[in-house]
Amino acid sequence: MDTLVDATATATAAYRSELRAWLADNLTDRYRGLLFRSEPDEDWLTRMREWNLLLADAGYAAPSWPLEHGGRAIGVLEQAAHAEEMAAAEAPGPINALGIPNIAPAIMSYGTPEQQERFLGPLLRGEEIWCQGFSEPDSGSDLASLQCRAERDGDDYVVTGQKVWTTLGQVADFCELLVRTDPGASRASDGITCLLVDVRSPGIEIRPLRTITGSAEFNEMFFDEVRVPVSSRLGDEHAGWAVAMSTLSNERGGVATLHLRLRARIRSLIDTARELGLTEDPVVRDRLADLWSEGERLRFLADRSLARAAAGLPPGPESSVIKIAWSQLGARLPVVAVDVLGLAGLEGPWGLDLLHGRSLPIAGGTTEVNRNIVGERVLGLPREPRIS
Repeated sequence: MDTLVDATATATAAYRSELRAWLADNLTDRYRGLLFRSEPDEDWLTRMREWNLLLADAGYAAPSWPLEHGGRAIGVLEQAAHAEEMAAAEAPGPINALGIPNIAPAIMSYGTPEQQERFLGPLLRGEEIWCQGFSEPDSGSDLASLQCRAERDGDDYVVTGQKVWTTLGQVADFCELLVRTDPGASRASDGITCLLVDVRSPGIEIRPLRTITGSAEFNEMFFDEVRVPVSSRLGDEHAGWAVAMSTLSNERGGVATLHLRLRARIRSLIDTARELGLTEDPVVRDRLADLWSEGERLRFLADRSLARAAAGLPPGPESSVIKIAWSQLGARLPVVAVDVLGLAGLEGPWGLDLLHGRSLPIAGGTTEVNRNIVGERVLGLPREPRIS
């Protein structure tokens, strides 16, 4: 066992050193700090595509992918090291922030050889942008209740319905779309099918949704008798629920690194407060110390999750707990920042974060749903009362 641990540590250190050297040679000011934006302009798109190609050519766009698909097949600890080095260098990830970790693994698992050949390469290189058509106006956290329907008509499915909160929908080329193909299924999740849809198909309308921050971060998509070839189905008919769930095992490294940028922002706030002489106030010191402590507790939770994954153990409760802790701390951080910095804090990025932070307990699964998951499935508490 000690030999295995030593070999893993050596491989992780070697990967970290190699990536750090590559970033030193390739990460210029043209790309540094170019964070993910869900309302992209042409300049952002151009620079992100350039950077994405550099990552892909070096094998760093999706290093956890198998070698045959352009990755490096690295382990979970190396994935964590990758995220740490990228965050420390302020290096952006690939443009397909959803396609790389979420959609591509489903295509690898359920796609035909022709689908894998057609889609994975352009997705990896950022030549084609992907979005996910999952949530609907009445089907968010309860995804199995979705109503966007697809009816078989010869060699096509005819899709009619609506999707909402679609990130990157306004610039996407393709959409991983969940539709209902069997309304009479005994279980709601049994009648769902997954389609890979060309967003430029006739009958698709995309409308931006402007949020409280003033930006159109999300979109709603309307499908009016859109014809999608049966050959674009991912997996079997009525088996789309399994396709949608297949990415969960690929997200463990991502969940475990949520703390990186959040802790960097906490350190930045502490540095700013110190430069302004605000840390002489014991109340300010107490609030900043509380933020720092919460960030470190989040890191320890992440380390536990990574240790389980590295040991080959099944996922524990850490992932759901990390999401809850991350969203709560992320929402509280800009509140404390504005309180500490005063009105001046509202004029900078903290003011925007104050608005954006309200979405964190909702994004990626609401805090209420995650608490129910922890309570019912981890702690064994009685189930939430259901409306009869």
